[in-house]
Amino acid sequence: MEKQSPGNEVIKVLIVEDSLVCAEIIKHILETDPSIKVVGQARDGLEATELVPLLKPDIITMDIHMPRMNGLEATEHIMAYNPTPILIVSSSIRDRDTELAFQATQAGALDVIEKPDPAIWESFAEIGNELLHKVKLLSRVKVITHIRGKQKKRMSVPHQATEIRPHSVARHAEAGVVVIGSSTGGPQALARVLAPLPKDFPLPIVVAQHISEGFLSGFLNWLRTVSRLEVVEAREMDELVEGKIFVSPTNRNLAIVEPGVVELVQPKPNEYYNPSIDLLFSSAANVYRSGTIGVLLTGMGSDGARGLKKIFDLGGHTIAQSEETCVVFGMPKAAIDLGAAREILPIDEIGERLRELGKQYGKREVSQLS
Repeated sequence: MEKQSPGNEVIKVLIVEDSLVCAEIIKHILETDPSIKVVGQARDGLEATELVPLLKPDIITMDIHMPRMNGLEATEHIMAYNPTPILIVSSSIRDRDTELAFQATQAGALDVIEKPDPAIWESFAEIGNELLHKVKLLSRVKVITHIRGKQKKRMSVPHQATEIRPHSVARHAEAGVVVIGSSTGGPQALARVLAPLPKDFPLPIVVAQHISEGFLSGFLNWLRTVSRLEVVEAREMDELVEGKIFVSPTNRNLAIVEPGVVELVQPKPNEYYNPSIDLLFSSAANVYRSGTIGVLLTGMGSDGARGLKKIFDLGGHTIAQSEETCVVFGMPKAAIDLGAAREILPIDEIGERLRELGKQYGKREVSQLS
């Protein structure tokens, strides 16, 4: 995506946070970097909507739980009237707050990060480094208007979870699998990919999303509101079944060890990102070979590129998200540069393509894939 201003200019940040202590901590962290300047602080979402057109920040750090107007409502308003990159800075303690945080990504926020806890000083270095990195990265993203905030009635979620139908480890669980990897900007992208899929989608889906520890429960609850399919956290030796979405835990890697069976693997000490998208993709390719459908979405770095190439080389179908619809084009670009993508699609076309592929793969016999 395009930059909003020349790279050498100071990044102007608006902090939206009702806790003065947390606001000062965030300000202190940000201003340790000379390329960042905090131009304003708002104590709630309503004040933020008033300050944005006046201060014209390059990026906003947005709390979720606030009086008068919460972070979701403020995000909806800002993205409708004054589109600005927004980084949600939220506590991972309350599931309701994390669900609202991921709803805010649907309204146009770019990513979610854990709020520094004043009681745990040891966390400051790790959270501070991530905060600085994401503010500098996301401030360069060219965002678009989201009309949802201009509608007077609150939009209902597109697909409320329906009754969970019984599953069995059918031939489809052996005939094929969909594996999806995403990182920065991933929650919003995942919602747009998963929403079009019917509740009778004939293949299991396994997702590896880079996400801060503590946010998984709220993330899963939110995904259940945007998908017709059952959404669960993947557990050791789970049996993959059709029409169900398995999401990897945040502190473990996930591998498919035999048709329909997953294993959780402890990350290596030098692994920066987990769950590892490369491991998920590579293990799926080893087991399902041409029955693997791999999808690599927005994210920084190159995790997933080599795994997608393995799927490609073993005859599976591979899709990379197009540059113009990525928040960060790093991971899909790395895969495209390797020649790993059979298709490069805009985010809003990937879900429909999976519907088509699901029908094709669901009809295949296991013998065709050996």
